[in-house]
Amino acid sequence: MVYRNPTPTTDVVVIEDGQVLLVRRGREPYKGRLALPGGYIEYGETVEDAAVREVSEETSLCIELVEILGVYSDPSRNPRHHTLTVAFIGRRVSGEAQAGDDAADTVWCPLDSPVLNDLAFDHSLIVSDARRWLRSHRTFWSTLQRD
Repeated sequence: MVYRNPTPTTDVVVIEDGQVLLVRRGREPYKGRLALPGGYIEYGETVEDAAVREVSEETSLCIELVEILGVYSDPSRNPRHHTLTVAFIGRRVSGEAQAGDDAADTVWCPLDSPVLNDLAFDHSLIVSDARRWLRSHRTFWSTLQRD
């Protein structure tokens, strides 16, 4: 029997001084586009450990996770295959943002910037939910009706 299951990933919205940390993708899909730091969860790794690791690999920052933002599992969120992501709110503990791993660059972007409306994958939705989270501390998921 062959199972076709979604692949688990994680993304982190690192917020500091009214700005969100983004990476410029160095690889396809969406090469050159801005995205949240994140990636695949490795076998034997918790989603929380994967989130911290991915941010460190892509941005050189040491972060701590503040809260779970939500789960995003729309089958079309990744053009390569069906993924589901657990998104977190994070905060910098130490380090300066520098691109690493598959990130070509790092960018701090104001939370009210129109650039955030055109991010790779479904990251614009995730950032929009992070803005709502800042006001309400609600969690979100793919099929949640948003006001």
